Amino acid sequence: MRIALSLLASLATLAGGLLSLKYKDKLHLILGFSAGVLLAVVAFDIFPEIIRLIREANSDPTKPMIALVVGFLLFHFLEKTLLIHHAQEGTYEQHRHTSVGVLSALALSGHSFLDGVGIGLGFEISNSIGILVAVAVISHDLSDGINTASLMTMHGNSAKRSLWYVILDAVAPVLGAASTLFFKLPTNALVLYLGFFAGVLLCIGASDILPEAHSPNPTYKPMLMTFLGVLFIFLITRVI
Repeated sequence: MRIALSLLASLATLAGGLLSLKYKDKLHLILGFSAGVLLAVVAFDIFPEIIRLIREANSDPTKPMIALVVGFLLFHFLEKTLLIHHAQEGTYEQHRHTSVGVLSALALSGHSFLDGVGIGLGFEISNSIGILVAVAVISHDLSDGINTASLMTMHGNSAKRSLWYVILDAVAPVLGAASTLFFKLPTNALVLYLGFFAGVLLCIGASDILPEAHSPNPTYKPMLMTFLGVLFIFLITRVI
């Protein structure tokens, strides 16, 4: 099942890339919904699972919280460092280079590979965790595809070349999920992974997707879509 869901993540990445290349006026609504999904997965699924595993293993609850902070700050640091040229493109337009777009796209592909690893490790805990982690990954892989295509074209790459890097980004989560078929983690390591992954998801939702959803058109519509994303995952967690 992990491979099948990672394929859906791949399709989400590909869809995001195609949307970015063709449509731009409705993307803020999709991103708003995705941000709500990520927040809700952390609150209603990952945190309860961390609590359950801590109780079963009688372990220190501080450790997964440290892992959460590390995950949040590490992703934030890497994103701002690797994509610094993207952040500066409005100020230094004359310094745009196609290689900057390529390097940024490769960095996002590496992130997508780790997304696939996250799906696989989620299934090591339980099917419900694996499914909900996959839902979170699928929701933000749409934005990964959007970002990959936009970064490539923004730095002077052609639409055709950009599409090839979107495809590379789309294949990455399948390879990541497949890699987890060859190793397993003990319970203590799984708790740390969940804390770390929760921090990454919070960072993606709060500092990446939400600002992007509101930046082109600061209205109530993206906020409503965020609430709908939270409600969607809340209802799913009550069923699965």
